[in-house]
Amino acid sequence: MTKWDRRNMIKALGMAAALPLMPTNAKAGNDMSLQLPDTQKSDKLKKPISAIIIGAGSRGWLAYGQYAASHQDEIKIVGVAEPIPYRRERVAKTFNIPKDRQFTTWEHVFEQAKFADALIIATPDHLHYGPAMAGLNQGYDMLLEKAIAQTWEECNDILELAVEKNAIVAICHVLRYTPYFRKMKQIIDSGEIGDVVSVQHLEPVARIHMSHSFVRGNWGNSQKSTPMILSKSCHDTDILRWLIGKSCKRVSSFGSLSLFKERNAPKGSTSRCTDGCAVERNCPFSAIKIYKEWRNWGQHFNFDLRSASDETILNELRTGPYGRCVYRCDNNVVDHQVSNFEFEDDVTLSFSMEAHTHYGHRRTRIFGTMGDVYGDMNELVHYNAITRKKRTWDASKLSVDENAAFHGHGGGDYWLMYDFVRAVAYQDPKRLTSTIQASMESHLMGFMAEESRLKNGQVMDVNLKVR
Repeated sequence: MTKWDRRNMIKALGMAAALPLMPTNAKAGNDMSLQLPDTQKSDKLKKPISAIIIGAGSRGWLAYGQYAASHQDEIKIVGVAEPIPYRRERVAKTFNIPKDRQFTTWEHVFEQAKFADALIIATPDHLHYGPAMAGLNQGYDMLLEKAIAQTWEECNDILELAVEKNAIVAICHVLRYTPYFRKMKQIIDSGEIGDVVSVQHLEPVARIHMSHSFVRGNWGNSQKSTPMILSKSCHDTDILRWLIGKSCKRVSSFGSLSLFKERNAPKGSTSRCTDGCAVERNCPFSAIKIYKEWRNWGQHFNFDLRSASDETILNELRTGPYGRCVYRCDNNVVDHQVSNFEFEDDVTLSFSMEAHTHYGHRRTRIFGTMGDVYGDMNELVHYNAITRKKRTWDASKLSVDENAAFHGHGGGDYWLMYDFVRAVAYQDPKRLTSTIQASMESHLMGFMAEESRLKNGQVMDVNLKVR
């Protein structure tokens, strides 16, 4: 297989960074909305590509499957692999998939000869490696959910096979595809803030999201998934590496699981919120309040309910993972973590992941020698140190296809699929900014940050050595 050293990887990363950015058609004035140029919306394909969805849950169905459902002139879903019957049947019905191409598990897909152009792999983290390797061996291009795999060695295996097979492998770092972050990247690369000196970045997970996904949910245990800095925050290491545009040299990290453990369970609490818990009414993590009363976190896809009535939700809470007391789960991932990264040319980055917030939306501040840029994914501000003037963009006014069924991740889900479909159709990986080649270093940053955390904050070298 092809051997990748630091020089070759940096070259690949540089090519990805040099791809055309999505410009803005912002009108003059201080309050400008982020828009997409007409050319980005008029690239019609001569014929659709074909794809197989492997994993038809939240991401496979609600994000990528919905794009396919509303853009069947661009992409045809011709197969589905999903162990939960309701999810599998939903996809099969939407796309008229014949019975012989409806599979229970990913292994069954590869018992047949290749019958599509691409795979959409949206399985749980621990089930990325198997279908990715099998798919590459059969000649598929693929859209692969992050994290790439559970270990650095497995990530390397996928990269090597992708290179050997000359396959397009897009990693779902959807933030790169948002108009908000593309504009931030454009400002930095234009030199308008001079040389980047340092970066501050906060990822406020929000306490209910934390309890849902990273305590009760699929990503609460690192052995079953990946550490928090990969399962959640590889979005952040990736977007920050992309924005800075230089290689990372060193990292140190601190963090722990402070709240969600049994020793913090209130007196009178029970193993489930539905078991007569004495403190349920006063608990901010009450599953009855979150899922039944507030109707948060989309019961239909999390619980796989055909209808979300009070009784069906309560029954799910009595028997399923989302009804468990947050202090009595099998979770072990951190609920707060700070990481410091040093890049080439002495650029420094301070990154904080914080679960205990009432709000979401990442906050980013980029400090340069001639100005700075900062934003919270709702508003983006550029300050020019020479003119002492500010420009502000309204990131809430996104120009997204009106027929799109979703606006996930600030439009990133949509525009990732838009670019992926065209990369496969034209066999042109340069249409993507998040190929596996471009995504490897940010994954290594996460793996090394977690190793530093487990070694009491020891400074770790980030040496990108890909087998």
